[in-house]
Amino acid sequence: QVQLVESGGGLVQPGGSLRLSCAASGSIFSIYAMGWYRQAPGAQRELVATITSGGSTNYLDSVKGRFTISGDNAKNTVYLQMDSLKPEDTAVYYCYFNLRIITIWGQGTQVTVSS
Repeated sequence: QVQLVESGGGLVQPGGSLRLSCAASGSIFSIYAMGWYRQAPGAQRELVATITSGGSTNYLDSVKGRFTISGDNAKNTVYLQMDSLKPEDTAVYYCYFNLRIITIWGQGTQVTVSS
């Protein structure tokens, strides 16, 4: 059974950077898209960034120009480089892999932006 393992979260000061990673264990036949959601306390989960198997990307307006999503299909891994972090970026970040017939999720990693 395929599982996603996230890493890279933590505490960072405003203006700092973090890089999240999400790696799949097990065999994956085909990935349609990968991405990241986040959920802050008391808020709805929101889509932060996506990348398709063809390399097309989309971003939440509030992170455009600050976050960069990338993927390594050979390693079944997706990354989220987060720069110029703001306190409002504080949330639990969840990765996902859309395999067309099913979507699998990571366990979530906490990102806290605070001085």
